Amino acid sequence: MALAQQDAAVVSEQARLAWVALTLTPGMGPTRIWKAMNRLGAAEQLLEASLTELEGTGMPAQSAQFVFEGKAKAAAEDELKRVAEAGGSILTPEDEAYPERLREIYDPPSTLWIRGDVSLLARPGIAVVGTRQPSPYGAGMAELLSRDLANRRMVILSGMARGVDTAAHKGAIEAGGKTVAVWGTGIDVIYPKENKKLAEQIVATGGTIVSEYPLGTFPAPQNFPIRNRILSGMSVGVLVIEAAEYSGTRITARCAMEQNRDVYAVPGNVTNKNAWGPNTLIKQGAKLTATWEDIWEDLPSEIRLALEDEQAAAGGGAESKSGGAASLFNDTPLPEHERIVFEQLRHDESTQLDQLIEQLEAKLGSAEIFTALFELELAGRVRQLPGKNYVRAF
Repeated sequence: MALAQQDAAVVSEQARLAWVALTLTPGMGPTRIWKAMNRLGAAEQLLEASLTELEGTGMPAQSAQFVFEGKAKAAAEDELKRVAEAGGSILTPEDEAYPERLREIYDPPSTLWIRGDVSLLARPGIAVVGTRQPSPYGAGMAELLSRDLANRRMVILSGMARGVDTAAHKGAIEAGGKTVAVWGTGIDVIYPKENKKLAEQIVATGGTIVSEYPLGTFPAPQNFPIRNRILSGMSVGVLVIEAAEYSGTRITARCAMEQNRDVYAVPGNVTNKNAWGPNTLIKQGAKLTATWEDIWEDLPSEIRLALEDEQAAAGGGAESKSGGAASLFNDTPLPEHERIVFEQLRHDESTQLDQLIEQLEAKLGSAEIFTALFELELAGRVRQLPGKNYVRAF
């Protein structure tokens, strides 16, 4: 019995080595790799096949030569060693932990490079995507909706790009929830560099970093649209928050539709060019989303019930750490001077302090405005941006 288990383990390692070897072979993309493996019948056969057999799988002649000469195997052995030294791991379709939702898409990645908790990839998650240059409204909604969904034990998936992605990851972490970042670089190449601390936080708080690219892969522009299919593929739905007419977010939304995933969109100000994406998606049938309930009530019943059971077992309430659920509205009465200042501010556009004082000079003195802003900030209703600019929070 022990010997049989040992043999099975050896076979598994050989299969993993074969998948990685073919992934690292020049001229081979996911579709060609899956086709070749299916024709071989078993992944392990790759490393023993003749040149004729390799060419018979449909792979290009140069790719077959690379494998036959042992270069692919050597590259894979080196990659597996470096990944282990870096504290990462590798998943192939032979691994039980390979996410089932990802298997369903047209061209699932043949190998996944992982940092962090592999088990998160199988959990129900929402992909949150949007522009790299969001308005304060867009960034606030991304953070707040992610926070409330993560607080209800949903995994938040995003690409760790600037803007909406960054806000989504931060929202999940703030809630004490879990988040997965899907990169268009190697898991050892942080991009953008200013998100180094965020990447560390994701892993340190039990989250996961995922890539289909080998170690050392630099941020080539073409990698990011390609990785978007993984974001939508691993999720049960995609939430779009601000995106221009021509953007990577549209690619993710299209992937989601092709993969039969639900699409949600936060409506935007029609005068903002980044509202074009979500507003158009809503016209095309995406669900208009203003609060976490809009997504929650749309989840498949088995997923929603399982998450609710987990939450109950953990003794967690349904309120976010910010003191309640995300909402576009807050009906708690304000003192008169705070109400006047608050009504002058907007979610989607900041107001500079001097401009605010000028607008309200007939109603309030500068000291009253300062006091009101201070109290509104403490209450979490207003956020101060650099340059003494103020926006409504959520």
